[in-house]
Amino acid sequence: MTDPRPSSLPTGERLGARPGEQTLERTRERARDAFELFNLASADLRRRVPFDCAVWTAADPETGLITAPMLVENLGSGEGCAAYWESELLEENVLPFRELARAPVPAAALRAATGGLPARSTRFRRLLGHQGVYDELRAVLRIADRPWGLVSLFRTADATAFRPDETALLADLSRPLAERLRRFARPPAVSPGSGAPATGLILFDEAGEATSVNDEARQHLALLPEGPSCPSPLGLDLPIWVIGTALQARAVAHGRDDGDARIRIRTTEGRWLTCHASCLTGIGGKPGPVALVVEPAAAGDLAVLVAEAYGLTSRELQVTQLIARGGSTAEIAAALFISPHTVRDHLKAVFGKTGVSTRGALVARLFTDHYWPALPRPTEVPGPVGVPALARRKPPVTRL
Repeated sequence: MTDPRPSSLPTGERLGARPGEQTLERTRERARDAFELFNLASADLRRRVPFDCAVWTAADPETGLITAPMLVENLGSGEGCAAYWESELLEENVLPFRELARAPVPAAALRAATGGLPARSTRFRRLLGHQGVYDELRAVLRIADRPWGLVSLFRTADATAFRPDETALLADLSRPLAERLRRFARPPAVSPGSGAPATGLILFDEAGEATSVNDEARQHLALLPEGPSCPSPLGLDLPIWVIGTALQARAVAHGRDDGDARIRIRTTEGRWLTCHASCLTGIGGKPGPVALVVEPAAAGDLAVLVAEAYGLTSRELQVTQLIARGGSTAEIAAALFISPHTVRDHLKAVFGKTGVSTRGALVARLFTDHYWPALPRPTEVPGPVGVPALARRKPPVTRL
């Protein structure tokens, strides 16, 4: 398999204050949310790395799957998104995002990776080539091994291939953009209303067509942000993030992946939903229909969201939860089987990450402001020190 990593490039995480980062400093200051960040970053980048079309999307840092928002530029209304992500998740391809998520360099160009023969990639052969694409430059926006966003830039026919220095610039922007996306992922301060719909359910047949949906799912879908969607036989347009989660469940069932088919997504009301899917077993043990559940994020999911958004480790989250329950340093040390000195070190780190200086301010920010409870016992969550499913998977071998 061709190594997608340009050997002469440094990693995005090791770069210093390069011109790309200086440009992003101004962009990050202007952006008020993730969608605006994508718009501003794309405009800034286009001046230095010309491209004709682009897709910018947020990713769930635990699984690497696409979530809201998504910016699609010069590709119509995004009607081809479903086929693109189906190829990404269900077919053997060159430069899958799951490989870039753990590669030393988080960006790579298709023509460079295939020695100038992009048709070696199923994605190009089946989709991009027919759409007039000449080359694709893609990147994972990550912090360490946590993917917060995905980017694909396209040059159309009769264009030139992306150069190594252009790939290096995009790689250089990976971490600063991911840091801003992480900040935007922090749950907002909203009142814990009781009017949220109950669990929604959508069923997909073996071919991936939606065949049934309950009223609760319709209510949840109506609250999702605007973005690319796909029509269904149910007379319901399904957001690409829902389609992507269902596709991941099929990928797992067919042995192409072992990651979770799960995302968290924020509604237009500022609340968080969890969307997760699994493939049912059909006749003779073969993969059958996919059941997708969409429901309000539970306390445990909100704990993971807060931990990810503030960059807390699993242990730091446990310490914080015990503080919210009124535990003293000695009591926390005994509960977690660590020394009081270690507790104080964790607490100092948490103060620095959350921008507070007292225990009371910490509890107010993480529990009162975000309305997620101190759980009955400290929550073990796969925080930033863990490896996300997208980077943890062993990808199938891509034969060129």
